[in-house]
Amino acid sequence: MGISLALMFLGPTLIHIAFTNTEKPLYIPILIVGILICGLAIFFAFKGLMTIMDSMFKKN
Repeated sequence: MGISLALMFLGPTLIHIAFTNTEKPLYIPILIVGILICGLAIFFAFKGLMTIMDSMFKKN
């Protein structure tokens, strides 16, 4: 969950940086990395919540 929290801030920040510098040559790579990081944040949040839910409600 901590990794997800960090990625939740990093991804949108990179996307914002990419959209504010559209004339720079690194616009597309930074945008792609930002979108991938946002996807990873969603993935890690889902995996973390599933781990927490399994530990609370899984039957022995």
